Amino acid sequence: MDSEITLWVDGRRETLSVDTRTTLLDALRERLGVTSPKKGCDHGQCGACTVLLDGRRATSCLTFAVANDESEVVTAEGLAEGDEPHPVQRALLDNDGFQCGYCTPGQVCSAVGMLDEVKSGWPSYVTENLDESVELDEDEIRERMSGNLCRCGAYANIVTAIREAAE
Repeated sequence: MDSEITLWVDGRRETLSVDTRTTLLDALRERLGVTSPKKGCDHGQCGACTVLLDGRRATSCLTFAVANDESEVVTAEGLAEGDEPHPVQRALLDNDGFQCGYCTPGQVCSAVGMLDEVKSGWPSYVTENLDESVELDEDEIRERMSGNLCRCGAYANIVTAIREAAE
């Protein structure tokens, strides 16, 4: 059964008809031609499909498109301001935080969402003092980004880039 939905993707209003079983990832890539989120594991374990969904990071392979009717979806493509990259994108470029680049769009969206979580004071598993503001050290970054895998092993540079973007 098909349903008509509207998504706000990278600032554009998109109306489409999708099978109710269609994931948000497949709607973005196959129906709308937005190829920034990547299909990696299709089980929500690698993070390559991470997008910002109504301002929060989400693995788009695990959510149905119909469940997100009228939602705002921001991909790595939609983070830049014109030709100016988002600070996280700039930091990854400046710090060689990628090799093959396959995971990079998911890493970018996850880092942007994670930095917003830190600004909101959300603790993580490794946050030592829940009564104080979160200190974004390497352990915090690694824990918060643990759902995004890089098969090339650019982790050291990704952590450095995120620390730089947070400043």
